[in-house]
Amino acid sequence: MTTDRTAGEAADRVAGVEVRPVAGNIGAEITGADLAGPLDDAVVALIRQAVLRWKVVFFRGQRLDHAGHVALARRFGDPVVLGRRGSVSPAGFPEVETTADRLELGGRFGMEHAEWLDRRRHTLLRGWHCDHGARIDPPAATILRAETVPPYGGDTTWANLAAAYAGLSAPVRAFVDGLRAEHRLGVGYQPRPGDDAYVRHLLDHQVASVHPLVRVHPETGERVLFVNGYYLERITGVSRPESAALLEMLLEQAVRPEYTVRFRWEPGSVAF
Repeated sequence: MTTDRTAGEAADRVAGVEVRPVAGNIGAEITGADLAGPLDDAVVALIRQAVLRWKVVFFRGQRLDHAGHVALARRFGDPVVLGRRGSVSPAGFPEVETTADRLELGGRFGMEHAEWLDRRRHTLLRGWHCDHGARIDPPAATILRAETVPPYGGDTTWANLAAAYAGLSAPVRAFVDGLRAEHRLGVGYQPRPGDDAYVRHLLDHQVASVHPLVRVHPETGERVLFVNGYYLERITGVSRPESAALLEMLLEQAVRPEYTVRFRWEPGSVAF
């Protein structure tokens, strides 16, 4: 692989594929790659290194279908199959979750799609999350693709939790290094009087796991704040008021603008 460096920001290239950072601490756009076609090992390695360096990478104008999506994921590891979610995945592709899957979940609980979306919008408290963060073994990455997008809105924002950790003062880093936290499905929901059956189902079937508050990335060795407002229930070993105060501080640190990147979706966009 050859790497070209420009003044200021880095631009990595191999076989016509180029990585260009889009923000200071997180995010890069990769051009010249056809994700639906065969990718040689050098391009796969370039993409992998870009994900490790920039945490999320973006592609435009891709032609992936479900089979191509799964095949792409397999170049980077073993795709996760969720038993219950897989039951409403596209036929033959249990690795894939779609917006339609989530709408069907609402239908299974007696709601029309519009009502389901409205209740999600008004019931979900904290949208910052790590995909499947309540699992004992959360996935290393998620590959998202857009087929149909709204004319406006619907952007997605990511945060670099390694940069957020590095931005803490040394005494605070030393303190949080020794803490652990409980992650639980349903923390981001709040039941309301007369709330729908799906939220009650979530709260009655919670899955919990305990992780270090600071994880060490197995490939880069970076220390990462493993915090999010959607799954993280409490810091263990401290009182609930202490936990709440610490989490408020750490969650605010995690999503400071300088640690985030915002992406505008188009049909054919892919985020990894």
